Amino acid sequence: MALDSPEAVERLAVLDIVPTRHAFERADKTFGLGYFHWFFLAAGNGIPERLLGAEPEFWIRSRMNSRHHGGAPFDPAAVDEYVRCFSDPAAIAASCSDYRAAAGLDLVHDNADADRRIECPLLVLWGEHGFVGRTYDVLDVWRGYAADVTGEALPSDHYLPEEQPDLVAGAVRDFFRPT
Repeated sequence: MALDSPEAVERLAVLDIVPTRHAFERADKTFGLGYFHWFFLAAGNGIPERLLGAEPEFWIRSRMNSRHHGGAPFDPAAVDEYVRCFSDPAAIAASCSDYRAAAGLDLVHDNADADRRIECPLLVLWGEHGFVGRTYDVLDVWRGYAADVTGEALPSDHYLPEEQPDLVAGAVRDFFRPT
């Protein structure tokens, strides 16, 4: 949206991600193992929907537990809410559709926009213990895609709002505070 409708986006914050095009262009064995879910959830023929629908709680708890290092323990109520939401077949279908789009049409559009940059201020936060923080020079990557980038690594893994709620809230509040 920051590229397609820049007049509608004054400021943008992203959490624990690099641009999808960047990630796919550099995908290798490490990426495939660390981010296997990108490929699994993008698979067609209803395969991920059926498998996840059979054990949504297992999927959520195993993903969250395997990607939690360095931050506060997950609030059990928050994990229960993830499980509740992901137990809805429509939520599973929407999640899979998002990953399919990222690997398909979105990637086509991203490639077409390769010479464009995000012009609004961009805040990037990532977990220093997570795949993104261990794999990429996050600010450097984003500076190739956006003109005005600030951000920092937080002592967490992938689930920043759950692991470091106060740090995330403070950074986001400061970034979006009217000047």
